Amino acid sequence: MKKLRIGLPSGSLMEATLQLFAKAGFIISGSARSYRPSVNDPELEIRMLRAQEISRYVEHGYLDGGITGRDWMIENNSEVVEVESLPYSKASSNPTRWVLAVPNDSPVRSVRDLEGKRVATEAVHLTKNFFTKHGVTADVEFSWGATEVKVPDLVDAIVEITETGASLRANNLRIIDTLLESYPVLVANSQVWQADWKRRKLQCLALLLKGALNARDLVGVKMNLPSANLKNLLETLPALRNPTVSPLAQASWVAVETVIEERVVREILPQLKVLGAEGIIEYPLNKVIY
Repeated sequence: MKKLRIGLPSGSLMEATLQLFAKAGFIISGSARSYRPSVNDPELEIRMLRAQEISRYVEHGYLDGGITGRDWMIENNSEVVEVESLPYSKASSNPTRWVLAVPNDSPVRSVRDLEGKRVATEAVHLTKNFFTKHGVTADVEFSWGATEVKVPDLVDAIVEITETGASLRANNLRIIDTLLESYPVLVANSQVWQADWKRRKLQCLALLLKGALNARDLVGVKMNLPSANLKNLLETLPALRNPTVSPLAQASWVAVETVIEERVVREILPQLKVLGAEGIIEYPLNKVIY
């Protein structure tokens, strides 16, 4: 049987990634520490790896494809095919950011103030390019972790990844610049992308994952409504754009069905009732394909 070997990120992004795959119809099971979890698609093989490594393994052909951050593609200078951008992160739909941060009481106010200073980061290549772009010479060193605690005793500044900034604030650090905003991306090996079956499989995977992301903040709503009230309903509630309207057995009634943002539902449900809607149903969506 043909197989597509895909690398998925372990660590902080793992849970959000497994949930996304489940919404897309791929149930990945096994221990959270398992390198080779099982999946309910016999054409897929999953490998759980650090996001930092995945683009390199894809580039060199050890994996056919994988999900990693665009930041790690840049950091590794990996030559891979970007199949689809997937805007999700571990806690929200916001991108993660690589930021330059210093202690709250530091005199440093901009990147130019770090001339000749020491900076710790896990993304050395990315950080060196940033300083070069700004014409600043700084001593950039690799950090194995716990980067936030190294200032001011060991280094003058850090470049760290953040989603909400909470960890930086908790360590009395302030952000002075943003180097990069990054989302996960589905990438493919360049030679694999030339193989018809694997390319189609990757494209189908991208379609389903994107559909699951599209559905993230949406719900379906259906209701029955007197036909005479339909025009008034659509004029009063613009959120119900492009609904499906179907006749019912009772000639003077229609069924109305639409997809709207979940946050809007609580605002319009009472209005729907006032406008004569009955049998109102809200239901979750797994995928929305545009």
